[in-house]
Amino acid sequence: MAGSSSAVTSAGQGPQVAWSTPTEFVTLPSNGAFYPDGHPLAGEETVEIRFMTAKEEDILTSKSLIKKGLVLDRLIESVLVDKSLKARDLLTGDKSAILIAARVTGYGNEYNTEVACPRCETAADGSFSIEEVTVIKPSEEIDGVEFTSKNTYKFVVPMTKATVECHMMTGTDELAIARTAAKRRQHKLPDSNLTSQLRQLIVSVNGNSEAIFVNSFVDNMPASDSRFIRDIHSRITPTVTLETDFECSNCDYEQVGQAVPLTVNFLWPDA
Repeated sequence: MAGSSSAVTSAGQGPQVAWSTPTEFVTLPSNGAFYPDGHPLAGEETVEIRFMTAKEEDILTSKSLIKKGLVLDRLIESVLVDKSLKARDLLTGDKSAILIAARVTGYGNEYNTEVACPRCETAADGSFSIEEVTVIKPSEEIDGVEFTSKNTYKFVVPMTKATVECHMMTGTDELAIARTAAKRRQHKLPDSNLTSQLRQLIVSVNGNSEAIFVNSFVDNMPASDSRFIRDIHSRITPTVTLETDFECSNCDYEQVGQAVPLTVNFLWPDA
């Protein structure tokens, strides 16, 4: 939907120009599923965003927001037309779709980056049309996974045979994981990204939702159960990725649907 401009004249003043920023509708990978009743996106297949402007460039270059890890959330909230929506309440896949669409409105469809061969690690420069390599991945239906009325899902892990209940990750979960990582770096502690993710992801174990019980399970579960949970979550979560068919000029390795890396150049093309 395109914007327009109009000129108005005030008494004793020259013409004043009022600009209207164009907007467009972004397809949500979630199709509005997994949001609670009453959420603005519950049951909605699209969300309306404004085109990026110089205001959003100010956000992207804010050292304070970058340092606090809030720059992407603030960018999303700035381009959303519905100001009742908060980035922390959006599913992670829907956030990604909004960011990709916003980037195209601000800096165009062309994306230049390096893609490394998974076999020989040779890096090659690539130029991609974002719209052509964008792939929406809906939630998979998986045998043994039961969805609940609370927008959570349950399944039995293979080794401990525990019934694990998880929810879809939101911006709030991402922020909590980032803050935990920052605190651990501050105190020079080893990374705990996997366990931090699992603590945010898991709602209950065998019906027990007490944090101390869930955390104990996370810390002591076999690695195979941990991998199983993360695999189920990856397949269940509706998301959007950039993928392209890849052929390595060095070792002739070929792959259909190779991930295109989202580097700093994606949102900061001149960085």
